[in-house]
Amino acid sequence: MSFLDNMDDVFKEKWKFQHELPVQTQMIPAMISGKDIVAESPTGTGKTLAYVLPILQLVDSQKKQTQALIVTPSQELSMQIVNVIRDWVEGTDITVTQLIGGANINRQLDRLKKKPTIVVGTPGRLDELVKTKKLKMHDIRYIILDEGDQLLSRDHRVAVKNMIENSNPERQIAVVSATITEEIEIIANKFMNDPLRIQVSSEEMPKSGKIVHSFVKTDIRDKTDLLRGLSHLKKIRALAFINNVDQVRMREMKLNYNKAPIVVLHSDMKKFERQQALESFRKGDVSVLIATDLAARGLDIEGLTHVIHVDVPHTVEQYLHRSGRTGRAGKDGEVLTFLSYTEERDYRKLTKGIKPVQKVWRDGKLLEKPAKTEVIKRKK
Repeated sequence: MSFLDNMDDVFKEKWKFQHELPVQTQMIPAMISGKDIVAESPTGTGKTLAYVLPILQLVDSQKKQTQALIVTPSQELSMQIVNVIRDWVEGTDITVTQLIGGANINRQLDRLKKKPTIVVGTPGRLDELVKTKKLKMHDIRYIILDEGDQLLSRDHRVAVKNMIENSNPERQIAVVSATITEEIEIIANKFMNDPLRIQVSSEEMPKSGKIVHSFVKTDIRDKTDLLRGLSHLKKIRALAFINNVDQVRMREMKLNYNKAPIVVLHSDMKKFERQQALESFRKGDVSVLIATDLAARGLDIEGLTHVIHVDVPHTVEQYLHRSGRTGRAGKDGEVLTFLSYTEERDYRKLTKGIKPVQKVWRDGKLLEKPAKTEVIKRKK
């Protein structure tokens, strides 16, 4: 029996997908039946709808109170989730608003006074509103921690714990992420009621496009020029990752000076600047979006041809989170790493079992490096 059988007709009619995804098949019925959940499923495998649909089914649209809270680590992910919910609640009495840092708090308070059914927000702003008693946590019955590994890390743990402890005692909680470590699972268990553990591997997913993992050897000082060259390739649509904000700014300055078709996304930007950057990338005005991990966390951007690691990630989790953004919806993709000599050892650890292909940048083209041919010397 499909989980759709248990949903209201208004939501059944909006379901336009060819098939249900594994995390949805497991998570939706469990949430509707009232279970707490810790769900781990790779990036881009349908986690958002896996918790949004049960929430829409569980909340009472006739009650004028905020009943569900979705917490995310970034403004972009919050905005993305709000857009998904708005599409699904059209034609119903369910309302949603976002409460994020970097936006006008007075406008947010005005929207909060109207008691939206669902609130989506970032930990800092939510914590501020809970402490000032503007967000009434006691009414909230459903709490989702999206990108739970980030939200339960040391940076946000206290704020998140405070929200949960102030919510309705009969609350239901779901933690979702592409990676759930043992430490995060232990922390989650402390405030959850016998949670169901869901683990979906990439092997269980319907076949996506072919993903090539590749690298180009380059000096650190030449990485910006290489990125500039790639940005001018026809039909490239790339999300390029850099490890810190200072490096993003420095490379942005050089690339803009050389009129490269790029935009950047980082945590120090104002809300409208972020929206502008995302919009121009989504519309195809530029070919490369350069971001830090935090800014791009959970972003769902259709049609990426490449994920580029300008800097080698620090962990396997980071590598997987970044790489999972290409090769979606049956399309092919490439995960390309700019590899300096000092990063080679770390890269080998991150790609253990993957067998990446070496490429070279030559005459404005990205080419596979030819295999060495053995030269046999003839005896004189």
